[in-house]
Amino acid sequence: MTQEHHIFKFNKTADITSWTTVNDVVMGGNSSSQFSLNENGYGVYEGDVSLENNGGFASVRYRFDALDTKDFSKIKLKIKGDGKRYQFRIKDKSTNKHAYITYFNTSTTWDIVEFDLEDMCPTFKGRKLDLPNFDMQNIEEVAFLIANKKAEHFKLEIASIIIK
Repeated sequence: MTQEHHIFKFNKTADITSWTTVNDVVMGGNSSSQFSLNENGYGVYEGDVSLENNGGFASVRYRFDALDTKDFSKIKLKIKGDGKRYQFRIKDKSTNKHAYITYFNTSTTWDIVEFDLEDMCPTFKGRKLDLPNFDMQNIEEVAFLIANKKAEHFKLEIASIIIK
């Protein structure tokens, strides 16, 4: 039997105060986003990506105490989207500048999306780094990012984030 651990499971009473949006305004852009719980208890990340002032991304992240990943090899998301492409990002140390990323496409129905941790590539500011893929012993941050090089409204619903 495969062991699973919820990194975050959304429900009507989930505490989402540790989820933080980080948009391109940190670099002068105009994108905006917000994170909330809906009436069904799902995390809802939505907003507008703007290309003005060299902008073009919006993200939400969740930082937590280090989670030991030695006995796990995959991330499993239960999500419902808007047909757009997103990045899922992890950091072994929340203070690192770089993150390990993978991409996924969404549909307007609930989907289970799985990624192998070892396939997540190190990147910084959209550029792949000359470092090994994720092989760390823990995770301290997960994030979702949208940056499709176009101005667009987006909406992503999240039911759970599981490591297995």
